[in-house]
Amino acid sequence: MSEIIFHHYPISPFSEKIRLIFGMKKINWTSVMIPPIMPKPDVVALTGGYRRTPILQIGADVYCDTALIADVLDKLVPTPSLYPPAIAGLARTLAQWADTTLFWTAIAYTFQPAAMSSILGNISPEQMQAFAADRAAMRAGAPRISLSEATVQLHEYLRRLSNMLGHGQAYLLGADASIADFSVYHALWFIRRVAAVNSILDSYPAVLKWMDQVAAFGHHHAEKMSSGDALDIARNAVASDVGTTEFVDTHGIALGEQVSVMPADYAFDPVIGELVLATHNQIAVRRQDERAGTVVVHFPRLGFQMKRVG
Repeated sequence: MSEIIFHHYPISPFSEKIRLIFGMKKINWTSVMIPPIMPKPDVVALTGGYRRTPILQIGADVYCDTALIADVLDKLVPTPSLYPPAIAGLARTLAQWADTTLFWTAIAYTFQPAAMSSILGNISPEQMQAFAADRAAMRAGAPRISLSEATVQLHEYLRRLSNMLGHGQAYLLGADASIADFSVYHALWFIRRVAAVNSILDSYPAVLKWMDQVAAFGHHHAEKMSSGDALDIARNAVASDVGTTEFVDTHGIALGEQVSVMPADYAFDPVIGELVLATHNQIAVRRQDERAGTVVVHFPRLGFQMKRVG
């Protein structure tokens, strides 16, 4: 197996989702720490502009968004599967809800005044301002849920999750863990790690027991690497061959054309390159960078938008 390089930072909830999948599948991985806020010059050299955390790198292939990263890891190590056949569609649908609705509810609840120092540590007022400005730029004016609304919604979601776990099963959808468990877990992990706000979970013992089971997967084994070394690996590697993959045209854009790809919900940082892959669930562009060389950047179809350049 080619070296799996994971670009992340410790308190990133979506990174925790993938770190636990490494644990579940017992995948050895290489850890590259990246800044939590911009500027992220080494990340941008790899992605061409995409700045959300985490990203996965295998040679000169760069994978964005944890939904796609999970798919890639499941193909590399099929057993145990994140998508058990009997519940695959349900697991993916629950994961998508968790990665969007539940995540933003958890963020709105956790980032309350009483919790800020616990989340970010002992940082200066200037650093606090920089963090706030960075996240405001990512959201690009999108409305946030108020604390009162986030609190009542979170309680309702926790009641529903408790109901799913209240029939003697180990995981949300049955006896085996699936992508749904890791996606729901990471949003609640972010709450649980903040002492100032985590008492909301105490009323849901079934959820806490399930969280302990998911956490027990751990992160398996990671070696450390600098971001500069990761760029060297990309520059000296050749991206995977995608030439024989089925082409799914939904935009009237041909392979080889220049396109712009960006998230559809927040962090609207476009990545421009040559379209080299378009399947029912993935888009990829080839781009050149002075430091990273020729890289192919991959995105999931869901949650992203593509446009022709020029």
